[in-house]
Amino acid sequence: MRIRYYEVHTFTDRLFAGNPAGVCLLDEPLSDELMQKIARENNLPATAFLFDRGASFDLRWFSPTVQLEVCGHGTLASGHVLYEHAGRREQSLTFQTRAGELKIGRAEGRLVLDFPTRPVAACEPPSLLIDSLGAQPREVFKGDDYLAVFERAEQIVGLRPKLDGLAQLPVRGIIVTAPGEDCDFVSRFFAPQRGIAEDSVTGSAHCTLVPYWAARLGRKQLHARQVSQRGGELFCEDRGDRVNIGGMAVTYLEGTLNVPTD
Repeated sequence: MRIRYYEVHTFTDRLFAGNPAGVCLLDEPLSDELMQKIARENNLPATAFLFDRGASFDLRWFSPTVQLEVCGHGTLASGHVLYEHAGRREQSLTFQTRAGELKIGRAEGRLVLDFPTRPVAACEPPSLLIDSLGAQPREVFKGDDYLAVFERAEQIVGLRPKLDGLAQLPVRGIIVTAPGEDCDFVSRFFAPQRGIAEDSVTGSAHCTLVPYWAARLGRKQLHARQVSQRGGELFCEDRGDRVNIGGMAVTYLEGTLNVPTD
């Protein structure tokens, strides 16, 4: 079986930055086992698998170790491939995913994700979280992820967490954030539970970050940076129970995967 394959660097306008994702354009659905094998072989933070159903696309995401419940940068990469390499011209594209129906469109030269918010509630942080981060946040919230809020951007850049400890927490991952200096807020995201020590740029984390910062800053339009080693830039809008997450993407690789049939 030959599969059209692309590698895209997302939430950036240049190569070797942002978050890399593989995108497979499928002519027929694949088994979970085979998709996981391909993702493991690609060894990227996420590999997306797209199957055209006509009115919408089936979209699945896999890290090298697990199937992902939701993946912003994998969705952005998928939209980029469909618009730039598969000839799609619609104003917006619809994906059917494990996270429900998601959309992507184009505006102001960027790709824009339309995602549901991921709510969190204030909580008393477990000692394992504080010990593993190695720093005391100003406040902590919990939902599918922990959200740890700090006072200054330099604290976020300087964090050197103990990943073995974070991996024991019963959440998808850990978001850390603080006010930005040249943007509204900065963040990092750690997901050792999903085989990703630190994610370079995490669109889905902004489904939690945007409502928090919109309420705190009193503004709907927000400019964000994820201050990982590769770094990324996001342009977001709070829309109540949904968020728009905008960013750029560039193609690094085009090719063909040769894989055995199931």
